[in-house]
Amino acid sequence: MSKLYIVGIGPGSREYLTLKAIKAVESSDMVIGSPRALDLFDDVEVDQRELGTENMKTMLEFAVSRVREGKSVSLLSTGDPGFSGVLKPVLKLSGDIELEVIPGISSVQMCASKLQIPWDDADLVTLHGKGISNDILKVLDNGRPTIILPDFKVNELANYLLKEGFDPGRRVAVCEKLSYSDEKVMTITLKDILDYEFSYMCVMVVY
Repeated sequence: MSKLYIVGIGPGSREYLTLKAIKAVESSDMVIGSPRALDLFDDVEVDQRELGTENMKTMLEFAVSRVREGKSVSLLSTGDPGFSGVLKPVLKLSGDIELEVIPGISSVQMCASKLQIPWDDADLVTLHGKGISNDILKVLDNGRPTIILPDFKVNELANYLLKEGFDPGRRVAVCEKLSYSDEKVMTITLKDILDYEFSYMCVMVVY
């Protein structure tokens, strides 16, 4: 039976894949995802196609078209598909095809667990694909920790907050490459972030 699976693959390490995600991929005729996502299933013998920012719309349309042709397709989404994942753009294209969303463990969840932050004591903000705007300023001074998915560069976000007058000594945390062997979790000051180079795979917490 044809179906489009939107598969949350977790933060990146194979050990955080769910059994449901693995089963969906193994039962599909085709798997589409980023190189990093596809690497998690390099032992699965199925047609694999790469997805990136430059061909995102084309590949999502391709996935939907293959399902309409009677195929089952797994579309891999880093973390959870419903939080800065591919669910939103797919819903605009999918129409009447059968769709199943398989949730995954997000980097935000990993960050909260590493820093022992209860979910109901924090605010969640995603800047992925949006850039930095003044909207984030509305939630940073309400007495709760704010867990932020930056728009790729933690340093740019820190610099923006400093220019907006935030205390350079404000306590922040940066969780980088969560679930990977070289993950780093740092609790430092807002100003000190500028002394480090971080990859794009980061979650930032402003306390």
